[in-house]
Amino acid sequence: MKIKIIVFSLFISTIAFAQKDNSSVEFKKRVLESTEVDFLASYYNQDGAHSAVSGGIGSEKLTDVTSNIVVAMPLNDDDVLTVDLGISAYSSASSSNINPFNATGASGGRGDDDRQSQTKAATGPQGTPWQASSGASKSDQLVAVTANYSHSSDSRNFIWNADASFSNEFDYTSMGFGGGIAALFNDKNTELNLKANAYLDQWRPIYPTELHEYGNYGINFLNQGYFSGVTIFNQNGTPTNSYLPSAFQPVSGVNRNSYSASFGLSQVVTKKLQFSIFFDVLQQQGLLSTPYHRIYFADKANYYIGQAQYINNYESTSNVAVYKLADDIERLPDTRFKLPLGARLNYYINERFVLRTYYRFYSDDWNIKSHTASVELPVKVSDKFTIFPMYRYYTQTKSKYYAPYETHLSTEEFYTSDPDLATFNSNQFGFGISYTDIFTEAKIWQLGLKNIDFRFNHYKRSDDLTANIATIGFKFIMQ
Repeated sequence: MKIKIIVFSLFISTIAFAQKDNSSVEFKKRVLESTEVDFLASYYNQDGAHSAVSGGIGSEKLTDVTSNIVVAMPLNDDDVLTVDLGISAYSSASSSNINPFNATGASGGRGDDDRQSQTKAATGPQGTPWQASSGASKSDQLVAVTANYSHSSDSRNFIWNADASFSNEFDYTSMGFGGGIAALFNDKNTELNLKANAYLDQWRPIYPTELHEYGNYGINFLNQGYFSGVTIFNQNGTPTNSYLPSAFQPVSGVNRNSYSASFGLSQVVTKKLQFSIFFDVLQQQGLLSTPYHRIYFADKANYYIGQAQYINNYESTSNVAVYKLADDIERLPDTRFKLPLGARLNYYINERFVLRTYYRFYSDDWNIKSHTASVELPVKVSDKFTIFPMYRYYTQTKSKYYAPYETHLSTEEFYTSDPDLATFNSNQFGFGISYTDIFTEAKIWQLGLKNIDFRFNHYKRSDDLTANIATIGFKFIMQ
């Protein structure tokens, strides 16, 4: 959940082959006439009852506010540099329960909650998977920076580009680079493009509080640090000192590398019909699990911290003051191969209506298979205004490593209760409104307003996760 930041030098790779352009060009139009500036903002909220942090049950409430500024600058007739800076801030009930124990029993500071030995209050800690805790892990910020450099040939029939990115948040850093080429044929009615990217990421692992303490002190952790003097209850509500998460070991590696190659072909068939096809090949290596996702084994005893009277209602929202201690964290293979492929078809019905359709099939070696289909129908209501209803359907099968809350066995090698890896389907309904002024009559300083685009979507998943997202974008032309 996922601050991506900072300063980096632009990576420009040497293309393995180049196309020589011998055509004589008497007049060459600039690829980008003027600097363009986009201001983008979005608001997202969700709620559900299958938190991966709490082992497959619990609140999934989350809000996220994101803003981006994208500046595209023509360097000359042929070259364009685009820089994208994004800032995101979120608050999450789910991630707050990395340390679920509220201020009565936990310090509340992220560094203390998740990395160092913790100091409990005398009254004893309590928590619940159904509410956000008071720890600082309930919120985070993310900043991302991306730069892209593109060059077009004199004929504008061949384009190459290179990009670099850097991002950072509290427990995760990512560096990426890549490049691509595009070739146009048949009077620009056919376009072929190839792209490749690599992302070199690194975790700074955060573990659930109880496992963090076990990792620090070993079998004596109940007498030291956070758990010293804290009462632990068994399933019957009887105090005990038998809790021992012996399956837990800190992760052995912190790197996650992702490599992708993409192929695309688009074709203008007639004046009204255009289609495109694409497929990607993606390979991931390294730490592909999330270190703060809890696992509860069906063949292990249950242990709790909090108020014992709520143990029998643990899986209900009526539980407001007891939290189950984890048996282990999510464990997944250190490699994953992904293969998505799809197509788009756009049809110009008349001067008022355009039909846009999309389909994608996805498969990976974790046994997930999915289908995505969407349709959008822009309706031009005037010279400047367009409205467009949208619908998207998605369905997937579960990963072979997934099982719901407290159904995995301790004898398994890999296990996750993350609902994103379960079987589900979803529906997304939305609409958008777009305002376009090709003459940029409205101005702010030296910026002429060219476009305003607003979209709203409502998302509902078959496991009862619901979400809403609203986005708005302003495009300005430097004059």
